[in-house]
Amino acid sequence: MRKTILLLLLLLSNISIMYLSASQLQNKINLMPYPSSVEMGNGKFRINKEFSVQVNNVSHRLEGVSNRFLMRLSNRTGLFLNNPFIFVNDSITEVDFIINAAERAELELGILESYELVINSNEIRLTSQTDIGAIRGIETLLQLVQSDAEGYYFPNLKIVDSPRFVWRGLLIDVCRHFMPIDVIKRNIDAMAAVKLNVLHLHLSEDQGFRVESLIYPKLHELGSDGFYYTQNQIREIVNYAAERGIRVVPEFDVPGHATAIITAYPELASLPGEYEIERNWGVFDPTLNPIKDETYIFLHNLFSEMAELFPDDYFHIGGDENNGKQWDANPEIQEFMKSNNIKDNHGLQAYFNNKLLVILENLDKKMVGWDEIFSPEMPTNIVIQSWRGKEAMVEAAKKGYKTILSNGYYIDLIQPTDFHYLNDPLPDDIDLTKEEKKYVLGGEATMWAEMISPETIDSRIWPRTAAIAERFWSPQKYNNIEWMYERLEVISLQLEEHGLTHIKNIDMMLRRMTGNHNIQPLKILLSVIEPVKIYKRNQLRKQTQQTPLTRIVDAATPDAESARKFRSLVDRYLKGRSSEIRNVLISMLESWKTNHIKLISIIENSPILYEVKPLSENLFNVSKIGLEILEMVDKNQSPNDVWLANVKSNLELAEQPVAQTELMIVSAIGKLLNIIY
Repeated sequence: MRKTILLLLLLLSNISIMYLSASQLQNKINLMPYPSSVEMGNGKFRINKEFSVQVNNVSHRLEGVSNRFLMRLSNRTGLFLNNPFIFVNDSITEVDFIINAAERAELELGILESYELVINSNEIRLTSQTDIGAIRGIETLLQLVQSDAEGYYFPNLKIVDSPRFVWRGLLIDVCRHFMPIDVIKRNIDAMAAVKLNVLHLHLSEDQGFRVESLIYPKLHELGSDGFYYTQNQIREIVNYAAERGIRVVPEFDVPGHATAIITAYPELASLPGEYEIERNWGVFDPTLNPIKDETYIFLHNLFSEMAELFPDDYFHIGGDENNGKQWDANPEIQEFMKSNNIKDNHGLQAYFNNKLLVILENLDKKMVGWDEIFSPEMPTNIVIQSWRGKEAMVEAAKKGYKTILSNGYYIDLIQPTDFHYLNDPLPDDIDLTKEEKKYVLGGEATMWAEMISPETIDSRIWPRTAAIAERFWSPQKYNNIEWMYERLEVISLQLEEHGLTHIKNIDMMLRRMTGNHNIQPLKILLSVIEPVKIYKRNQLRKQTQQTPLTRIVDAATPDAESARKFRSLVDRYLKGRSSEIRNVLISMLESWKTNHIKLISIIENSPILYEVKPLSENLFNVSKIGLEILEMVDKNQSPNDVWLANVKSNLELAEQPVAQTELMIVSAIGKLLNIIY
């Protein structure tokens, strides 16, 4: 079995190499995001216990990152460093790693993040205009740590690097399911590792208001179930992010998605009634009343309080998915619209947004909102975050609005990494002029929290978001999928040093499901299944805020590695009928076929796994079919009608979701079937 695995890895490596361009082969190192320019040299810089770092023109932020760099390097290599802290401003004459940052940057949109990294056999130099650029370069250097029989080293090279987009974000929804501060911090560290620079916190929703308010305490007292960040914790998050060169942008979603706010202050609702926090998922009716002065007094006071906690220039008002039902049902609102010549609810929301814009401008904040705030009635000094489609982003940019793309980066939809990776904010064929393209600031991956918990969130964000980070940072020309997956596998392991649980929690969850029995058969099944995509999970089985997120669908990841590699091998086999690849396919199919019997005994003693039995049966059946097809190909046989009808029936059955998961090798078996009939 070990020889088969080694052969599989060798074959997959060769497949990847065949897809690479000459320039990529020359620079084949595991970096993500991949730099703008890499020139490989000859030789290695050897890392030993005498390794030392000097920082010139140090800022407090750069000092912290540089000292953490030394600790991470020591942990990565196991070396007892004689110089575990940096030297500052030419304090020693001989030093291994010299960091020159010309100035301390203010943490704001558009700061210089470029850097130059030169490694030769005797010295490493990192040069940047700003301390933020130096921080980005330090992360690149850590990704370059390699080893051989003689120890650890950095390869000799020269990197000149700068980001493609200025806004490279990750949204974390902490409302639908609350995420404790340690979850946020470890994800901030991971963001810094892949050069993301904006943490967008979604802080108010139908299911919860998640920040302590001293002015309106009922917001967190009645609107949070007791799960919220204190103001000191918010300051801690903001400072923690800032020390890593990451801005924190808050979002308080209004006028819709406001059930938690209205639960606390029902007098702000567009219709009278008793309200309570929503436990289900979807778009709900409760909406702030846009014609009451009290609404704007409340929002002015709340935004003023929150602006003190979040120093960033940008402030997100949400503005999405207002269904307008409460506005339609309120006679006073309808009369107001008629008296003010407001034609529809979209126009009324523009009226509302303009009122908020005045509030934010008085607080020296710049408004950000989802697609729905885009309106002719709104000035162009706002930022449109596009979630419904690139068309909205293009239209906004053409009219002079700054935009952020999130469409195509909804990581909660469980789409594979390559889908997000190939989703370019500015593809070659985009209908924008050179000047209009400047309005596209970048993009954000969005981690909506309906189907995640603190123990599963990391596996939904990572490692896919590292590939998205590359799309936001790296030159557009880097778009080879096989090469991306090859590097992502390495980066995913490196991300664990930040405390991320995207790998280790899977085994923990499987041990819980099996009652601490042998989890290997369940891991084999898990390696070929994925959660259902888009919003199908809630359609197949209604989910609520109280639904357990501890089942096989929660342990399954968006990129089932064995299934993806099997599909890749099948494609290669169909092109050349390689006997080498055929043998690996047979080995994989045999292991999946025999896994069913091993798993059944575990399932019988684990009620939480009862739902998995038909899934395992489907894997057994399709694996058996695959083996039979390959045997027919070898013997040049044709199938009879009875066999063919039975096979088609089994494949159709295996395509159907089981336990809200999908078996991800069925399409490849279907391709093999096409060979013989």
